Amino acid sequence: MDKKTFRKICIERAKSNRNINTYKLDKDLSNTLYKLIKKQKQKIIMLYIPLKIEVNISDLSFRLKKEKKTLLVPFMEGESFSLVKYRLPLNKKQFGVKEPENTNKYKHKIDLAIVPIIGTDETLRRVGFGKGFYDRFFEKNHKRIHKILFVGREYCVSSKIITDDHDVKGLDYLTPGNCHQKNYLKRKSRV
Repeated sequence: MDKKTFRKICIERAKSNRNINTYKLDKDLSNTLYKLIKKQKQKIIMLYIPLKIEVNISDLSFRLKKEKKTLLVPFMEGESFSLVKYRLPLNKKQFGVKEPENTNKYKHKIDLAIVPIIGTDETLRRVGFGKGFYDRFFEKNHKRIHKILFVGREYCVSSKIITDDHDVKGLDYLTPGNCHQKNYLKRKSRV
């Protein structure tokens, strides 16, 4: 199976399970992320503003904002994105992605990057929507990002290595049902 076919299968899985108690599952995952951030004392966090088939971490964003954490979100620029501070209001832009109006770019160290994912393989490299925005961003900025954590709607792991060396590599993979670490991926059922 190639990456394109795998991506299509994973997106269909995420769409088909989107209405099954997602609010509670997303809230549980947000709580898990919150505990992880508190335990590791992360201060500067890169988040994402969720699309409909991604895990909704809006609760986490508001909770961390109240605690005065520095929250950064992607701001689309051509074929990649830069990071800006998370501020309301959000406006819908390219591909239906919501973004803050602020365009002051953030170019310092990041403690934790929480990245949405469609699927992965046993190398724990990201399979996203196929546009390459995250790949290009992390290629340029990987030295200033301490830890990368993947978050996905569904557990979707390929039985074969389908990712490329340029795909973003994460340390952990969380879904609403489970927290998966690299060694755990080898024992779980696959696509």
